[in-house]
Amino acid sequence: MLYHLFTYLDKAFDFPGAGMFNYISFRTGVAFILALMLSTLFGRKIIDFLQRKQIGEIIRDLGLEGQMSKKGTPTMGGIIIIIAILVPTLLMTNLTNIYILLMIITTVWLGAIGFLDDYIKVFRKNKEGLSGRFKIVGQVGLGLIVGLTLYLSPDVVIRENIEIKGNTNRVEEVHYTKNEVKSTKSTIPFFKNNNLNYADAFKSAGDKSQLYGWIFFVLIVIFIVTAVSNGANMTDGLDGLATGSSAIIGVILGILAYVSGNVNYAGYLNIMYIPGTGEMLVFAGAFIGATIGFLWYNAFPAQVFMGDTGSLTIGGIIAVFAIAIRKELLIPILCGVFFVENLSVMLQVGYFKYTKKKYGEGKRIFKMAPLHHHYQKPGDGSVPALIQHPKTALPESKIVIRFWIIGLILGALTIITLKIR
Repeated sequence: MLYHLFTYLDKAFDFPGAGMFNYISFRTGVAFILALMLSTLFGRKIIDFLQRKQIGEIIRDLGLEGQMSKKGTPTMGGIIIIIAILVPTLLMTNLTNIYILLMIITTVWLGAIGFLDDYIKVFRKNKEGLSGRFKIVGQVGLGLIVGLTLYLSPDVVIRENIEIKGNTNRVEEVHYTKNEVKSTKSTIPFFKNNNLNYADAFKSAGDKSQLYGWIFFVLIVIFIVTAVSNGANMTDGLDGLATGSSAIIGVILGILAYVSGNVNYAGYLNIMYIPGTGEMLVFAGAFIGATIGFLWYNAFPAQVFMGDTGSLTIGGIIAVFAIAIRKELLIPILCGVFFVENLSVMLQVGYFKYTKKKYGEGKRIFKMAPLHHHYQKPGDGSVPALIQHPKTALPESKIVIRFWIIGLILGALTIITLKIR
């Protein structure tokens, strides 16, 4: 809103200072600071309100050190993150940008699903919360909206990078096609020509290959939105783990959005140019500010938990953001922490069912899943599992910081993949 107001004032009246709002870097900085202030200052009031209403976390005794001390800690704190993201986004972004509209829809949509889940747990005293199938329906519905919007919107276009090679067969220049086109192309890491076209899988279909490519793309969008959203939800088990990991991912996504939406940087990195995605850096600034600000209260020992209101939302935001800038195939690297957390649960459940069917007794791979809880259990054989390392249980804060460090390494590797081919 402020962006549109000051853009008008700049054009109509040459209002002093209004031109600053034309700069993405300025608006990103303001969005970050505003989100940080909202989540820290206004967040305190929300936490006090949750405490007065006795909206506390229901804790199951899993035998983890310090676990029961968290009983009654206010939950549904994801409301803080959502408000701190939406307010700066509405104020500082170009609200006619299709990518910004998708991010707003994602935030509200998954925030509502997560809020409903937390509401059932807290107020209805139902520990199971919202039925799993309803969560999946909501996530699939969002994926369908995002995928079809990217397919149907005339504003979602790319300009493919074309390499100009010299006598030594080295790339000396990168040019872009003159016309902006609809495309099912995405960025694939570690390959020399790092543009992957989903439609190429259906070349045998002739003229319909592009249509089938888009259908396949929409299905991939649905899968990614569901997987990453649930991955963030799985990761939200230790104080500050999901919040800090998401902030790191947000920084990397903001960088990728900016270089993808700037023809000069895109040319330097030899990646496809996606007009309009530079605006997403402003949203990323709000996202980073909101998650860091929330960490003020969510760091160990946590004064508030984000609940599904927050975890489902931040996971969905990360997924849709990566898809919009055509970097969804980098998610297994960038969101490696979420990926491993999800994988640990799948392996644990699958192996338990397999061994129970084969031997009549279920066995475990990890001492406990998701993976972060595995490190909270001692490896003295008291918990039967294939993997007993580490021998002693690690403090919660140490586990969280080590996961953050891994997240930083994966973030750096994600950026490097743009040049490792």
